[in-house]
Amino acid sequence: MNLSEYKQRYNKDDSTPGWDVIDSQLGLLYQQQEPKHWGTVIGYQLGGPDPLDGISAYESESGGAAHLHFCSYGFTSLYYDEEAVGGEFSRFGFELTFRLATALPPAEEPIWVCSLLQNLARYVFESGKWFEEYHWIPANGPIRADYDTDIVGLVFVKDPELKTVASPHGKVEFLQMFGITQVELDDIMNNKRTCKEVVESHRKTNPYFVTDLSRKSE
Repeated sequence: MNLSEYKQRYNKDDSTPGWDVIDSQLGLLYQQQEPKHWGTVIGYQLGGPDPLDGISAYESESGGAAHLHFCSYGFTSLYYDEEAVGGEFSRFGFELTFRLATALPPAEEPIWVCSLLQNLARYVFESGKWFEEYHWIPANGPIRADYDTDIVGLVFVKDPELKTVASPHGKVEFLQMFGITQVELDDIMNNKRTCKEVVESHRKTNPYFVTDLSRKSE
């Protein structure tokens, strides 16, 4: 899509081309399901503390494991943006997803996942760095604060259901976070196993990489 076509198709006052692309991919997967959505009260560009403009969560049983499937809105260019037209990647080029093992419907509001995603977004926005498949990070403690869990780090994989899509602002990948234990984190840090090897060790038994906070260190 060139700039002329972009101007003809979208209205600069209220169009959300990038947001619509994310919605369309989730809509293909979840059809008529209405997600739980958390929006940002004050936008980051207006001085608000949260870089992501929204986070949605859908109920899923893909892979036979009941879980919530989260998706961020904000690492890519969401709104009308003539300068972004025709780029190779939309802004940082990805949105983050996360699958949390839980009963459906969940017994509590998983606000902590939103906080986790916003914290990662602050790192990306402030540093200018981004994540790619098989990146890993320590969480410097449990990924859910003040919670008894052995999951203390994150690795990044391509979301098994949301594929890379072209938006008017460039390509959008969906990178999924997957929680790992201290043992797995130590193996990566001490070069006993690569991040890819840790990831692949889970693929046969957990192909959708659902994070279970009750999973214990091996």
